[in-house]
Formats: sequence, C-alpha cells, structure tokens
Amino acid sequence: MKSYVHGGSEVPLLFDTIGERLRLAAKMHPEREAVVFKQEGVRKTYRELLADQEGVRKTYRELLADSEALATGLIHLGLEKGDRLGIWAPNHYEWVVAHFASALSGLVLVNVNPMYKSMELYYALHKVGVTALIMSAAFKRSNYYKILEQNIPEIKRRPEGQGYVTHARNLPSLKHIIVFDEEDKAYRGAWKYTDVMQMGTKEDLQKLVEVEKSVQPDDPANIQYTSGTTGSPKGATLTHHNIVNNAYFVGKRAKYHEERAVICIPNPLYHCFGSVLGMMCSVVHFQTMVCSSPAFEALATLKAIDEEKCTHIYGTPTMFIYLLNHPEFPQFNITSLKGGLISGAPCPEALCARLVNDLGLKDLQPCYGTTECSPLMYCTYIHEPIEERNRTVGHIMDHLESVLVDDEGNIVERGQQGEILIRGYSVMRGYWDEDQKLRSTYMTNGWYKTGDIGMMHENGSVSIVGRSKEMIVRGGENIYPAEIEHFLMQHTDIEDVQVIGVPDEKFGEVTCAWIRLHTGAELSELEIREYCKAQIATCKIPTYILFKESHEFPMTVTGKVKKNEMREISKKELGLEKVESHFTRIATNA
Repeated sequence: MKSYVHGGSEVPLLFDTIGERLRLAAKMHPEREAVVFKQEGVRKTYRELLADQEGVRKTYRELLADSEALATGLIHLGLEKGDRLGIWAPNHYEWVVAHFASALSGLVLVNVNPMYKSMELYYALHKVGVTALIMSAAFKRSNYYKILEQNIPEIKRRPEGQGYVTHARNLPSLKHIIVFDEEDKAYRGAWKYTDVMQMGTKEDLQKLVEVEKSVQPDDPANIQYTSGTTGSPKGATLTHHNIVNNAYFVGKRAKYHEERAVICIPNPLYHCFGSVLGMMCSVVHFQTMVCSSPAFEALATLKAIDEEKCTHIYGTPTMFIYLLNHPEFPQFNITSLKGGLISGAPCPEALCARLVNDLGLKDLQPCYGTTECSPLMYCTYIHEPIEERNRTVGHIMDHLESVLVDDEGNIVERGQQGEILIRGYSVMRGYWDEDQKLRSTYMTNGWYKTGDIGMMHENGSVSIVGRSKEMIVRGGENIYPAEIEHFLMQHTDIEDVQVIGVPDEKFGEVTCAWIRLHTGAELSELEIREYCKAQIATCKIPTYILFKESHEFPMTVTGKVKKNEMREISKKELGLEKVESHFTRIATNA
C-alpha cells in the first residue's frame, strides 16, 4: 500500500472568523468561565505565589467586552484593517485579549517570542512591518522595556504615557507602543494598556461594527515566526479559516464537543500549541482554559490542576518529565485529569506509559504538527488501544491529505521511511512577504513539505523517526542552526561556526557549536556565552562549545560541512554516546 491518507469526514469545515466564534461562545455561555490565569496581579516571591489564590478569572461575556474595548482603543489610535499588531509577553490575560481584539478589528496579530532579546525583537518587528506593539514591561530577568530602548532609543525622550512613535529610524512602520505593568506604571514613549482600553468612543465602536463585517475567514489573522525547515525566521501567516478549523477538529478528536472540559495550558501562547490547540480550541468548543503561570513552572502547573480540577493538560515531553519528577508531585490531587495532548517533539513510549499510569491520562493523545499547518496534522484517537496511541502520532486530521515521499519525490510504500507532506485547509497562506523562489522550497504541487521523516503503518497511522533538515528541537522549542551561526559570525574573533544538535535526557536535544577562531584570537566559552546573553534567547545559547581548527571540520568533496559526522564526533567527545534523545528512541522503536 502507498503511504497516502485522506482525512475523509462527514463533518463540514466551518467558515467563521475568530471573532464570530468568540461572539457565539459569549451568546451560548455568557457566564461560563472562559479563561483562568493563575498567579496574576501583583507579583510576589515564588513561595508566596504558591499560596496565592488570586488570579484573573473571566467569563465569556467579560472576555468579549474586554476584547471589544481593546479593539475600539486600537481603532481610536488609528490602526486599520490589515495592520500588524505585535504582542510581546508571556502568558498573561492581556495576551488573550489582544488575540481576540485583533481578530474583531481585522488586524493581524504577530506573536513575538517573550524570550527574544534586542536583535531578535528588531527582526520580528521589522520583518512584517508591525504598526503597534503591545508588551509586558518586564518578566523575571527580562526587562522588555529596556530591550525595546536598544532598538528605539528615542522613546526615552518622549513623555510618560504617550505612545506615539515618531521617526523610529530602525523601525519606520512602528507607530505605537502599548505597555501593561503590574503596578499600572506609565513609561516614556508608551501608552498605558489600561488607558488604551478606555480610549474607544461611540464612533470607534461603530467603526468596529463596520470593520468586523468586512473581515472574511480567508483573511490573515496571525503571524507566527518559524524558520520552516531551514534558514532565518519567517512569518508563517495563518488565516481565520486555518485557525478556527484546526481548533475545531482537534477539539472534536478530544471529544470536547461531547462533555465539559477544563484544559490546563502551561504551553506558551506565542506557540500554535498554546494559542490554537489551547486557547482557540477551548473557545470554539465553549470550554475553560487555565493558564497555570506566565511561563512554564512544574509546581505551579500541579497546583493549578489541583485547584481548578482540570480535566485535560497539554505539554511537550520535557514539560511532562518536569511534572512527573517534581519532588512535591505526590502532594497534589490530580485525580480530575483524564486526558491531554502531547506534542512538540516525539514522545518516548516509556514516558507515554508514565503519563497514563502516574498522571491518570487514560485519554492521552500524542499528536504531530507544524506552525505552517496551523498546526496539527496527525492525532491519535481516544478509542484506540493505549499501546497503539503511545507508539505513533496518530492518524491524519479531518479534511487533510498526507503522503510520504523519498528524496526524489516518489511515494514510498507503507512501512518505509519518507518525508511527510501535507495538503489541505490548514496549510498556511504563506510566509509574509515571500517571493516565488522561497515558496518553491517548501511547496510542491500544493503539498507542504514538512522536513520531517516518518513511517506510515498499515492502518495509516504515522511514527516520526527523524528530520531531513537541521532544525533542533530543545524541549519543544524549535531552534534553527543557521540563525545562531549567523549571529555568532558577527563576533570579530570568530572565523567560522557550525551549530548542531546533540542528545540530552531532559530536553531531547541541545545545541553544540563548533567554533573556529581567527588566527591569533583568544576567546573563552564564558566570553561567547556572555556575548550571546544580551542578544539572543537563552535557549539558543550553545549548551556545548567546541573550539576547532579548519582541518577538523568534516567536509564533502563539494566543500559542504557534514553535520551528521559532526554530530557523531561531538557525542563521542562530550561523552553523550549513551544518551538518547527523543528522536533516537522513536527511531529505535519504530
């Protein structure tokens, strides 16, 4: 049999916008809790947070009202349909409001990674021409406002609470900065979020009504940064149609349309896993979403499950490992749990078994997706035997097609390995401002090329066995070697750098950089890491650094670096030969 499947379905696709689904939820269940954000309000010490019962709890009626208030405020500032609105923050309630406010007013929300530093922030805002940026003032060790100052130093000369950006030499499209702060503090050159929420007038509300009527399901709704299968970050542009339907059919496969669910979302909202499979899936099916903490914390997640009686939980393999291994795990009552989704990296069978036995996730559903496909493409069925669910990423989603091909593009037989291709409603509109040459690298005859290697079983389910490209998956975070290499090459003492992934028990994979210095240059590992700290996200800073001479880099006859050989050499030199990554375990068991 050929490695081809079609997700035939008697359930039709929806043709609604994101805003229409929120309005429907508010109409059907106005007083049901839509979102619960734990640990919100005034930040305290970690131990005090654990004892804190405060948070943000909003019904669907309140969420809609807040979303309309922000939408009209943005309209008052002059934002128009099609403008890009950036959101740069960890998991706070303001993130959700920005998502729905942008959808109602026809804006395109741009998800900015809260781990970004100055160089990455500049790229994210400049690449897609962000018009307004909503941001948290700071979180943990990241002072977002100071990072922004590095890109727009002129805001320091602006009055407090005035967010018009004028003559931003580096970011000409950026017109407004909007900051939310736990103490409602005003910042120079930035609007207070609370002020923008109150700016809308009756005229702005009327304009919102008119604009909302013009928003169509096929309009762009969200830009999420991804490097595709290789290269520098690109803005994957998802439509209302992409997002609403993927959320809808994921929820149906999880049976959210049949029974009440309280879904714990420790995943970051800037990822598709958190925003589409979590937030949107919950809203489309009129359920309740619980965000356990602004950024993932195992103890806070366990506490949220206990207090909110969550029925489902999402996570990457690394997140679940942290939960299961936390020393205070036995102290929490998690008996309310029954199911959840695990994705972001292949899940070892042994870990899946622990999630069923120790967390009680009898309805656990391993799944597989990419940002470019909105994101889910394969997901297991609850009615399948747990042993079957634990060894694959499941079956093709409704209304999608998938095929596995060899290096020449020929369809492989079932039981053989091949690159996974996807076709259907969930494939993104494209990368923002892409050219035809770029499109040809990831699309062929309407098929999206994932860059992931899978094997299709006789029953049509798929196991992920590796990748055809160089992307590194560190604890569910996609890391692209080319991006780190480009950054490190800017250092005056570095002549050449190659980045690869090496196995890690906790994160699955971590980064290893082979660095060749200029003749006579001296540079230590510590100095390289210090150079990285202020410029790139922590997860991208190489875990291992190996200094090499030019003759030590394995090369092909055409002068290309053999990264597969580099990986094996690195494992030997670092003593990682017996350490298994998620991928090596899956490949062994496939």
